[in-house]
Amino acid sequence: MAQPTNQPTSQVLQPRARERRERILDAALAVFTRRGYREATMDEVAEAAATSKGGVYFHFPGKEALFLALLERSAALLLQRTQLALERAPDPAGKLDAALDVVLRLFASHRDLARLFLVEALAAGPAIQEALLAIRRRFAALIASELARAREDGLIGPLDPQLAATACFGAIYEVVTQWLLSGSPADLAEAAPELRRLLRRLVGLPDRSLDEDGTL
Repeated sequence: MAQPTNQPTSQVLQPRARERRERILDAALAVFTRRGYREATMDEVAEAAATSKGGVYFHFPGKEALFLALLERSAALLLQRTQLALERAPDPAGKLDAALDVVLRLFASHRDLARLFLVEALAAGPAIQEALLAIRRRFAALIASELARAREDGLIGPLDPQLAATACFGAIYEVVTQWLLSGSPADLAEAAPELRRLLRRLVGLPDRSLDEDGTL
């Protein structure tokens, strides 16, 4: 995955510098989602972050590096929450439900992150698209490892775990993209029950009773 180069990382920065870097990333998220990747400028990010343009460039050598860092920060949050949810779930169906709930909860409460992943990243250059693909693969790998374990334990039938995980991600991706671009469903949580059933059937898991109100 392409990474920003020649920039300070959060691991080696002093506390004040780390705080400033995070503030710049927060500002960049607001600017990118409001203006779009192509139209956004480093000047606008600096203004939104209440810092100088030089301050932005100290941490990020350019707009692409800034976007990549923002994508990686967001992906780390998604993957961390998904991993924790998978570890807590008791069985394959519960793990699949948990992974779905993490994605829907995160994007429903952070629409700007959904737009970053599903819209703005696609309008950016090859390095960002490569990074986005790597993030998708990392997420799919979490699901694939659980499916492989369930297959080995005889809890699901023969399948290609990686292909099935990619298909699961694709289904979630399309539902969230439709919600983001068209506003349907009005509440992303409304899609949860049917999407859970669809994902279980896709990997050969039995249906379980669902909350009728679709609460995540």
